[in-house]
Amino acid sequence: MPQSQPEYDVVVTQEVMVPMRDGVRLATDVFRPVRDGVPLPGPLPAILERTPYGKSQPDRVPRCRYFAQRGYIFVAQDVRGCHASEGELYFLAQEPHDGYDTVEWIARQPWCNGKVSTMGTSYMSWTQSALATQNPPHLACMFLNMGGANAFTSSVRHGGAMELRFIAWAFWHAALNTSKRLKHSPYVDRALNSADFRDWLLRWPIRRGQTQLKLVPSYERWVFDLLTNTEYNAYWKQPGLAIQEHWPQHADVPMFFSGGWYDSYTRAVLENFQGLSRLKKGPVKLLMGPWTHGARTLELSYAGDAEFGPEAALQSFDELHLRWFDRWLKGMSNGIDEEPPVRIFVMGGGDGRRTREGRIFHGGRWRWEREWPLARTRYTPFYLHGSGSLSTAPPEVPTGRDASTTYLFDPANPVPTIGANISSLATLRKLPPEITDPSQLPTMARTEPIVSAGAFDQREGPQFFGCKSPYLPLASRSDVLLFQTEPLEQDVEVTGPIQVKLWVSSSAPDTDFTAKLIDLYPPNDDYPEGYAMNLTDSIIRARYRSSWERPELLKPGEIVEVTINLYPTSNLFKAGHRIRLDVSSSNFPRFDVNSNTGEHPALARRTQVALNTVHHDARHPSHIVLPVIP
Repeated sequence: MPQSQPEYDVVVTQEVMVPMRDGVRLATDVFRPVRDGVPLPGPLPAILERTPYGKSQPDRVPRCRYFAQRGYIFVAQDVRGCHASEGELYFLAQEPHDGYDTVEWIARQPWCNGKVSTMGTSYMSWTQSALATQNPPHLACMFLNMGGANAFTSSVRHGGAMELRFIAWAFWHAALNTSKRLKHSPYVDRALNSADFRDWLLRWPIRRGQTQLKLVPSYERWVFDLLTNTEYNAYWKQPGLAIQEHWPQHADVPMFFSGGWYDSYTRAVLENFQGLSRLKKGPVKLLMGPWTHGARTLELSYAGDAEFGPEAALQSFDELHLRWFDRWLKGMSNGIDEEPPVRIFVMGGGDGRRTREGRIFHGGRWRWEREWPLARTRYTPFYLHGSGSLSTAPPEVPTGRDASTTYLFDPANPVPTIGANISSLATLRKLPPEITDPSQLPTMARTEPIVSAGAFDQREGPQFFGCKSPYLPLASRSDVLLFQTEPLEQDVEVTGPIQVKLWVSSSAPDTDFTAKLIDLYPPNDDYPEGYAMNLTDSIIRARYRSSWERPELLKPGEIVEVTINLYPTSNLFKAGHRIRLDVSSSNFPRFDVNSNTGEHPALARRTQVALNTVHHDARHPSHIVLPVIP
């Protein structure tokens, strides 16, 4: 197959200040291919990446040069309010217009042929989607890795709860941001770089004017906007935060979406693919692997404590980008547009033994598909029973007696997060004594995860935030309900979106319910107690059970139905394994903890213990709907 080759040297023009429509200028570096010191006679196609992490970071520049060496103009830009750019950062909201203006500025330059592509991971994927909602005329194609679709329904808020990762992001990002306007005094930088977000988690909820963010009011403002806008209102529906609301106006260009089953954006990536492939000619492609969040994690064969085998790792994520850009920016016939639209990695099938690296071998395989969700899916309810069993048989209860399980949920003692679809929930590492300038270190070298992403045995340990000795299985807690199948007689593949429907009641006016799907391994010599591998989880805040716009408090003892949308997954449960569902009322610090008082969750100053009940009788058949693939 034809492919652009690294045949050029690179020259970089740094700190080009690109004007936005309101006069704010954004710092931009332009990487151009040259031969014998002379830029290639243009014009050439351009690739744009807009980042809040510092366009000149040492771990970012090699990728810029990679594409310039292969005959592309690469444009790297600090987003508004970050590093060398002017203005103030306001989380996501500023990106649609700034991105549009940048694309069109690139297209007007004499070195550009009018074709501009975008690329990037995480926030850099959000920036792509945000500008695409404005449909810039010269946007030619996109490669979006692990980005958002709707910040309210998943990735920032989630089931009515707050994903605390983006509050953590504000703390460490403010510390790493070298903007002179932000760091107007040396003491600001020192204070921000001394913050340990774990301390604030232990004193949650935070309050205005009481944290280091008071020194950077622009950050504090958007943090408390995220925390206090708890209903789905106009704030959340603006194009920077809710791409989903603006799909009809979204640019119709070739789009490649990539994501991971243990990524913080799993649901969002699949929603964007599903919605835009239905509305646009595209073409729109999807790649989903067994990965955690990041750009280089796609070249790894493991996620957390689970190993999936060497074929799970991409040989080169840059080369996959290059195939896409070669096809749509240079017109090369390399076959990528002729491949089926969906490629997924089905996890599972391994022997469950410990690898030399100390991980459980879970295994898996790649498969091409024509659509998402898969058309052949059999959505199968598995019912919760009072005995703790989980089966396709609906519950049968003797006349006149309800079946239910009640537990005590104490917000002061939340269930700790052990592995998850998570990213950015991190704190700052202390600087090595020999480093005096924090900006000289890559972002990843400065941050330390508070919660590890990926798959882990659901057993407490000192490495997990919030766990306490004697480090027993998480399901041994009295506030975790466990429902599991008998050992499976044959393999069962579960691939697709997953819902948990519960009939619940509570003594509190508001509370949360959480659900976690687990692949339970039988015991073996390496894991003599078995291994409970988390696959996906989620939460619902009871006041939002019927509407995101109009919350409704609970009446004590009243039985209501709640629906918990788990992130989609793809997993083969092997014969002999069990399918397990864990139900509780907290998952901290992945999500904020409900005070149970009915007060505003970001403002509450008191908590109360709740008696929460899950009903599982014939009249209240609580169940999980699994997307079983024949």
